[in-house]
Amino acid sequence: MPALLFQLLAAQSELSMPLLNYSFFCALAGCIAFSIGSCKAQKLADTSAYNHQDLFGPINWPVPGNEIRSANGSPGAHYWQNKADYTIHATLSEKDTSISGNVIINYTNNSPDKLEYLWLQLDQNLFRPDSRGAATTPINGDRFNVKGFGRGGYRISSVTVTYQNKKYTLNPIVTDTRMQLRLNERLEANGGRISIEINYGFAIPFYGADRMGRLKTRNGYIYEIAQWYPRVCVYDDAEGWNTLPYMGLGEFYCEYGDFDYYITAPADMLVFGSGDLLNPAEVLTAKQITRLKEASKSDQTVMIINKDEVAKPETHLKQNGTLTWHFNIKNSRDIAWAASKAFLWDAAKVDLPSGRNIIAQSAYPIESSGENAWGRSTEYLKHSIEIYSKAYLEYPWNSAVSISGVALGMEYPGIIFCLHNLKNENLWADVTHEIGHNWFPMIVGSNERKYMWQDEGFNTFINQYAAEQFNKGEYFHPENRPAKAIAREMKTNTDPLMTPPEAMDLDDYGLYYNKTSLCLDMLRNVVLGPERFDYAFKIYISRWAMKHPLPYDFFRTMNDAAGEDLNWFWKEWFLTTWKLDQAVTSVKYVFGTPSKGSIITIENLEKAAMPVDLKIVQADGKTEMLRLPVEIWQRGGSWTFKYPSAGKIQSIEIDPDHQLPDVNRGNNIYKEGIKLNTQIFNKKRAVGR
Repeated sequence: MPALLFQLLAAQSELSMPLLNYSFFCALAGCIAFSIGSCKAQKLADTSAYNHQDLFGPINWPVPGNEIRSANGSPGAHYWQNKADYTIHATLSEKDTSISGNVIINYTNNSPDKLEYLWLQLDQNLFRPDSRGAATTPINGDRFNVKGFGRGGYRISSVTVTYQNKKYTLNPIVTDTRMQLRLNERLEANGGRISIEINYGFAIPFYGADRMGRLKTRNGYIYEIAQWYPRVCVYDDAEGWNTLPYMGLGEFYCEYGDFDYYITAPADMLVFGSGDLLNPAEVLTAKQITRLKEASKSDQTVMIINKDEVAKPETHLKQNGTLTWHFNIKNSRDIAWAASKAFLWDAAKVDLPSGRNIIAQSAYPIESSGENAWGRSTEYLKHSIEIYSKAYLEYPWNSAVSISGVALGMEYPGIIFCLHNLKNENLWADVTHEIGHNWFPMIVGSNERKYMWQDEGFNTFINQYAAEQFNKGEYFHPENRPAKAIAREMKTNTDPLMTPPEAMDLDDYGLYYNKTSLCLDMLRNVVLGPERFDYAFKIYISRWAMKHPLPYDFFRTMNDAAGEDLNWFWKEWFLTTWKLDQAVTSVKYVFGTPSKGSIITIENLEKAAMPVDLKIVQADGKTEMLRLPVEIWQRGGSWTFKYPSAGKIQSIEIDPDHQLPDVNRGNNIYKEGIKLNTQIFNKKRAVGR
């Protein structure tokens, strides 16, 4: 047995004779032979639920590497994606709280396929009383509370198509939140272009699934307007048309393109939108334009409209009629906007790594103001953009605005909606999270409706580093490690992260955020180390900026750029609900003498495995950290090793920094004088074996 072999080798090292006698050789040979046989048996022995073949066996990704998506995780030589450019004219009517609009979509088919029909998203149809989202909302409601209302949903007045200089009208086929346009002629592949013009309207829901809506304030309503125009579904190489319906939890998957849009609103309102305001002289006063220029050069927040100016006649160019606000944004996947008579407005300069300066802004009602509340929103926004731009990829647009309103927290390119009554750390967390989404998924354009973890989890991961850096860690709590809480959740979790949002248990969808973030933490801090992880993660972002990565593109990029086969990691944390339980099961001494070394056995008792960090404290107080790679579990669930102790071991602890979601930490610790078999028994009882 291995312990006997260790003892004999230790004895050999103490012999002063230059030659070993015959009897010693015989004993040693017999021991080695016995040990080899024992090792062979141990190689096949797994523990409890653990099976090394399940974890380290081969994995076949559903999308193989090819010329479109390379096996190394990058876009292939023949990667393509389609493009949708939008010109929109929309009018906000306060009289009946509605939007009426006209959108022209210039669509380019870069795929190798000729298209007989187009699919568009009609997200406002979620608010029809007969929508699938309304039908599947729990009887007691949920965060999104989609129950529909009588005026809910789009009114499509007309659809006109222009293709190859031929113009014709279509009768669209509407199915819940999707609309099919069956073309008279197939749209040519590899660059074919078509124009679609749609006249439409909808009533603004009061609470739009926590992503839009209207909030009543002292000085008027705040309108947060999103999912407000018919938009083309993504046609990609993996799924063809992506037509999963909008039902509440699952968010969006959109084509990139250029947006030129005009918002007509009552003249006494301010309007903020994604992108650049192109006609400030037509909608702002001279004083506001001057203050805005001052803010664009200031690191400190500058008031554009203060609390004494809200709702005053001189704050607006005119009091009656309407004004039209013209916005433009390039290479974006979506746009949103907000309007109100109640807005205070402030702004500050944002410094980007390239030396380019942009502007951060906030708009909020008097009720939200204050230095412990929305008075710091622009500060939070500015520093978040600077931190993410430096760490990952520079923010690509010229402005960003934070809107106080009814939505708890929602993100769009260049504009975010945050809850009106948040203060201090809660507001910081909301602002930095929502603007963080401009990297995931607005820049790295994953499919939110199918793979929620790929944006929510990645964003949650980068948020913690923003908190660490902002204002010398004002809101950073390094002691709040999430592993223990997530381990509790994982005990009852039944759906893996790869589950689409609409199939995920509503009690578990928080794991898209915190479990994914923890997984990236573990990958960075425990498996790869910060230098290798950060390099590979930035490679992924740069490769897939303004493109459509699948999860497998992320997995392959991290494997390739970090130089590590991490398929075992992706399998256990993203494709399954496996749990982790590592235990110290035996501590013995060579020849029973602590000074000759210790024989330590650890076991992997659940399906998942990770590298092992051990904190070993000897009786004389000497403390050492020991790291064992995940490969110790490749042949089985039990591992025995010799530790060169100089005396008795006082304690051993697995994962002393609590970085792993171990479901039973009771068996992570060995203490001198406490029987390990009692600890293991208690562990088994705790998990219900």
